[in-house]
Amino acid sequence: MSFESDKIMFEIYKETTYQGRYKVVYFTELQDHNKEHEISRALAGEHFYDGFIKNYRKEQAKEVINGILDRLNNGETLAPDDVDCALQAFKPV
Repeated sequence: MSFESDKIMFEIYKETTYQGRYKVVYFTELQDHNKEHEISRALAGEHFYDGFIKNYRKEQAKEVINGILDRLNNGETLAPDDVDCALQAFKPV
């Protein structure tokens, strides 16, 4: 069983601006000085995927997420299920 402090909540979204880039926001890592801005940007975008990753090995999970963002931003078509499979080892139980 995971405790709240053992996991990080995140969302992958697509910006609705001209560039339409895919971005990620790690909600539980936001600080007071950037919280409102980052949440507003995510809410203004098109939702693609959200979930939790374990705090343990979070850097490896973030590398996987960054790889997914690179693929999406380079025009590759991925489904949320593809993201789910790629992050399976990093998801809390």
